[in-house]
Amino acid sequence: MIVAKGLSVEGVFPEVSLKAGPGTLTVIAGPAGSGRTSLLLTLAGRMKPTEGTLSVAGQSRPRAIRKVAALGLVDGVTDLDRSMTVREHLRERRHRPYAKALEQAGLSVDERTMVRDLDREQQVRLGIALALLDDPAVVYCDNVDAGLPAPRRQALWNTLRDLGRTVVATCVEPPARHDHLLELS
Repeated sequence: MIVAKGLSVEGVFPEVSLKAGPGTLTVIAGPAGSGRTSLLLTLAGRMKPTEGTLSVAGQSRPRAIRKVAALGLVDGVTDLDRSMTVREHLRERRHRPYAKALEQAGLSVDERTMVRDLDREQQVRLGIALALLDDPAVVYCDNVDAGLPAPRRQALWNTLRDLGRTVVATCVEPPARHDHLLELS
């Protein structure tokens, strides 16, 4: 599903090689400033590498990768509009039913709830639901553990593992269960 060989962005993150099959969870862990978000965006076809090769779901061109992959919540890239409701975010993206995406993401709030009233975990879950609307082969999520207590982090990791898709997610502190771990320093 994802094959990266010697992938790097000069001065941002070192060479990374990875083979992640369908349905696996790949975790990119590291402190702030380690390049984890840049690596995530590179693996998602949204940032151009200076070295190496990348294939996602058989696609190697960035535009083609973006068609088979979707970003969940990535601060500064896929920010949620705090003045909109959950329903408005979902309807803005798709006019077809979205209940299944909400269920898979584990988001159970009134759809009339304003995004500004969601806590961090609910915002991440809304980002996951929005990504699932595109029916991607790969879902990418950033800063999964940001500001969450251990039980809530674990609940999010469980949701990501149970999506039945290839998932790449970043964090500071990796979960106990993952298929691949890339640690950046």
